[in-house]
Amino acid sequence: MTVTLRLAQNPEADALLSRSPLAALIGMLLDQQIPMEWAFTGPYTLLERLGGDDLDAHRIAGYDPGEFAALVSEKPAVHRYPGSMAKRVQQLCQYLDQHYDGDASAVWRDAGSGAELLGRLVELPGFGRQKAQIFLALLGKQFGVRPEGWREAAGPYGEQDSFRSVADITGPESLEKVRAHKQEAKRAAKLAKESKQSGA
Repeated sequence: MTVTLRLAQNPEADALLSRSPLAALIGMLLDQQIPMEWAFTGPYTLLERLGGDDLDAHRIAGYDPGEFAALVSEKPAVHRYPGSMAKRVQQLCQYLDQHYDGDASAVWRDAGSGAELLGRLVELPGFGRQKAQIFLALLGKQFGVRPEGWREAAGPYGEQDSFRSVADITGPESLEKVRAHKQEAKRAAKLAKESKQSGA
């Protein structure tokens, strides 16, 4: 199945995400406290600095931590917090190297159910439950990885025709809808907090 992602909103970065399971996982890992496009461009920036045709979990796992942090910190930095994120990317690659022989797609390739796949994703370093559910929804909606019960395992992110997360972004229009949904959710959370404080 040929996948065409539009998460980085950059043709070269999106092409890498579309063909490289490891790049997609690293992009998801980086997707916190920075704009989504920056996060999902990160794997392409890394590949440009490392050289080669694709990101290699075994190679990144064995990289000297100081040198890898310097590579991630180089301007333009791969993330707002390059030091800590360099460490997380290496931890993720080390885990994949130890448990999946460095093959990121093995995480989901033979998962027997959505619950099993969610369990595998939650075990990945840097993936909490919410991030795991969003990535599971991305796998189901855009990569065609749909073990039984995948929508249920992905929670609200698995809902059809929703605009909650990166799983629902297929271009600029859906990106705006997801942004609007997130802003609305933040506003609702803020109002709920203020209401609780004033009622206390």
